[in-house]
Amino acid sequence: MGIRLAALLALAVGAVEAAPLGTYATPGLLEMPTAGARPDGTLAFGLARVGPSTRAALSYQLTPRLRGAARYAIIDGFDYDGLGTRYDRSFDLHLDLLAEGPRRPAVALGLRDFGGTGIYSSEYLVATKQIGPLAVTAGLGWGRLAGRVPLGALPGPFAERPAPDTDTGQLDAGQWFRGPAAPFAGLSYQIAGRTTLLAEYSPDLYRQERARGAAHDIAAPVNLGLRHRFDNGLTLGAAYLYGRDIGLTLGYRLDPARPRHPGGREGLPEPLAPRDTVAARSWNRPGASPNALRETLDARLLAEGIVLEGLTRDGPRAGVRVVNEVWSAVPQAAGRTARVMANVLPPEVTQFDITFVRYGLPITTVSISRAALEAGEHALEGDRILRAATTLADARPTRAGELPVAYPAGHVALAPYVETSLFDPDSPLRYSVGAAATASLRPMPGLVLAADLRYPLHDTIGTATRRSDSVLPHVRTDAVRYAAAPGLQLHRLTATHLFRPGRDLFGRVTAGYLERMYGGVSAELLWHPLEGPLALGLEINAVRQRDFNEMFGFRGYDSLTGHASAYYDLPGPLHAQLDVGRYLAGDWGGTLTVMREYDNGVRIGAFATLTDVSFDEFGEGAFDKGLIFEVPLDWFTRRPTGRVHRQVLRPVQRDGGARLAVAHRLYPLTRDYRGGEIDDRFARITR
Repeated sequence: MGIRLAALLALAVGAVEAAPLGTYATPGLLEMPTAGARPDGTLAFGLARVGPSTRAALSYQLTPRLRGAARYAIIDGFDYDGLGTRYDRSFDLHLDLLAEGPRRPAVALGLRDFGGTGIYSSEYLVATKQIGPLAVTAGLGWGRLAGRVPLGALPGPFAERPAPDTDTGQLDAGQWFRGPAAPFAGLSYQIAGRTTLLAEYSPDLYRQERARGAAHDIAAPVNLGLRHRFDNGLTLGAAYLYGRDIGLTLGYRLDPARPRHPGGREGLPEPLAPRDTVAARSWNRPGASPNALRETLDARLLAEGIVLEGLTRDGPRAGVRVVNEVWSAVPQAAGRTARVMANVLPPEVTQFDITFVRYGLPITTVSISRAALEAGEHALEGDRILRAATTLADARPTRAGELPVAYPAGHVALAPYVETSLFDPDSPLRYSVGAAATASLRPMPGLVLAADLRYPLHDTIGTATRRSDSVLPHVRTDAVRYAAAPGLQLHRLTATHLFRPGRDLFGRVTAGYLERMYGGVSAELLWHPLEGPLALGLEINAVRQRDFNEMFGFRGYDSLTGHASAYYDLPGPLHAQLDVGRYLAGDWGGTLTVMREYDNGVRIGAFATLTDVSFDEFGEGAFDKGLIFEVPLDWFTRRPTGRVHRQVLRPVQRDGGARLAVAHRLYPLTRDYRGGEIDDRFARITR
């Protein structure tokens, strides 16, 4: 699972010492788990081939003690009396109870394959102790890990392990740590700087695979292996398993907080020129053209990746309205804008008011004094000097005639596209490649006319033959029929009005073909104070399902949806979002999303939705859930782009808990430009 994402991140993030990934593509010896936390916030990607099984997994150290993993397995011969292939999804949790000490081992417990089909379902309690180059592991396993010579069971209600009583996607906590338990153990020995020998005793008998015809032969309970880590952080391993099978493993661990190429190619900001030098420049001399100063400022800002939309002056204060096109950290854009203003505007201008605008919507004004810029130019802690002299304010609405040359504005682009569909029950990866044309026109501040056209050149998403068995309205499960539309596809054709109805308030109204499956009208109101961790929003949508050919026609299904949303910055690097309301299929419920954010703009999180649709009505997966990865494209280009790749990984897309995918939602549009985010990344103002 997550092969495309791991490849994306591998190009963008620097490798640190590779995690020891086992044959379940998660941290461990070979088949058996180990204790010990990985560095907080790290990602590990693993790929393994064991007999007729291929396993891929993405694991993430959620907290210093808690790790989660999502696995995708392909088991040849598991279905149809040994003739069919099973594509299986599963999730793991690993909790480190004790960190290793001088005289005690690290101790952990874990759940393997909870909420999946149960093929790998097991629990374990494990301890690991490092003694020089030797690491010793011993533990007890339940479920699948209790296949050979079980010792017995815990007393009382834990004595019996009940049969599974849930469908795929549901939690069967009634089985956890119940029934017989069996011991497992293992050793790892570092024989050279980057090479490790592995040996373990495994109680796993592969009963399900053998009973279904997937030819895993068990001749002995002992596994032997060799693992080598290369300089780039990649780990390769080979193993001889159960006296019969050969296993191969590949691992790579990533630290999202560390880019592969620190510093990039962003270039240095303009050095500050002395005031007398600025005063002597041609555009500031008496008799210069009134437009010369604005044109110079416009050109110098554009060279920094910042678009000037307006310039005003009131005595010693000068104000600009700018669009930040490339800088992921708003303070960095503010610092570069202020430097250009100081180098262009006459010395009697001593205060710079920088208002950030998106799609004509003014969001926040950052005010910086010329004196503070000069004081912080060569200071060791220049960012602190600037922060003490910088103020933030809610941006006022745009006044009539204030932006005489900024509008109308437009944008047209033609580029290739790649779209993927993961975890189809009959194929782990489907894709579509072709040409995409996008266009936008901004005839006035806050009004955006946008179109998105695509022409597939090669598509396997639309070739899926499995049809929806959902008992709910097919609000998402017919997506494959849209993908199968031949020829030109109109993904989006909208008119959006963005406006400021009051202090700390933002509004949006969008009409048209809102996404590839729905057209209609969407309206949103957001209260997002400049300071403070909380923001609140309301959204309502009246939509009709589009024809499968993705052109201008509609089908007969209408839906009125809407949500009340709360956004909250939790302590530390976490952010939570709760959406409560009515979904596309008419079901009522809520979605909780939790994201972890890094200073460099990387965001990793998970979401889950529960509605009044029962698990049985929902179908496979029981409820909507998934993982979210947001990676700035700066990591590919090594220079600022202002663009972010967002990847949502769902085990399965069903009709319950489905929301509209409308563009220009207000919270993502404004969040980076409000006080909390600016303060968190203010140190970049001097870069």
